[in-house]
Amino acid sequence: MLTVIASLIPVFLLMVLGYALRRTLLQKDEYWIGLEQLVYYVLFPALLIETLGRANLASVPIAGVGGAMLLSVLIMAALCLALRPLLARTLTLSGPSFTSLFQGAVRWQTFVALSVVGNMLGDLGLAVASVAIVAMIPIINVLSVSVLARFASPQAASWRTTLLAIAKNPFIWGCLIGIAINITQLPVPNPLYEFAGSLGRSSLAIGLLVVGAGLQLDGLRRPAAAAWLTVALKLIVMPTIAITLGWGFGLSGSNLVVVACCASVPTASNAYVLARQMGGDAPLLAQTLALQTLAAALTMPIFIALAG
Repeated sequence: MLTVIASLIPVFLLMVLGYALRRTLLQKDEYWIGLEQLVYYVLFPALLIETLGRANLASVPIAGVGGAMLLSVLIMAALCLALRPLLARTLTLSGPSFTSLFQGAVRWQTFVALSVVGNMLGDLGLAVASVAIVAMIPIINVLSVSVLARFASPQAASWRTTLLAIAKNPFIWGCLIGIAINITQLPVPNPLYEFAGSLGRSSLAIGLLVVGAGLQLDGLRRPAAAAWLTVALKLIVMPTIAITLGWGFGLSGSNLVVVACCASVPTASNAYVLARQMGGDAPLLAQTLALQTLAAALTMPIFIALAG
């Protein structure tokens, strides 16, 4: 429990710092718009390329871990889409708000997971977690971009527009490049890896600062029902599905612990950046991120202990 909490505290502190900077030192909107663009087009894609390109997938139950994570994402995505008509009626949930609920329920905070797994299991845990990265990130980004393109605007975008948005998404390109490097064993010079790694390591911190800058404390005092629902979907339903699938695939021990950890982390900070870029309900997503970060300190240790 202490390891999980220690990994979550820096995430929350970065959001608090972003909130403070937005209201003191960096009050102009253009500062934060520039940081959003930097994370969206450069920093996080570099992180994906470096992480996926270098991932050591030897001696890892790829089918079991990858299958459990991929299916849990697809099941959660299908559940959110099935609930959309009901939520539109009962919660008066708009299209942009639904996209934020969807991202909040499906996406995962990669570096929180890697930090916790690394502290608990070392290099073995990181190798298993890299399988989860390969299984989850490409499909999550395709699904998120598709849902935003279809529901974030008053009129649903055509499939041509949706496919074009997917093709232009830098997160997806980062995944494809990283996977291609890993599969082909392309001899990338180490200085280029170090360059991409340096860019990527800054993506989490800057992304969380941007999220914090968009926080509305009034909203945290009276969280929206959609935000609470997203917390339940991401931090309770998602890890329950993933652990159940892991058992079904015959996973146990450290492999199942990694699955539980990756499924139970809060949603990714770059979801907020994507929402801002594509017209989602960014304030709802920022509120959800803050709530999930606080709640995960309680829920993550429970599911990790259950898996272990």
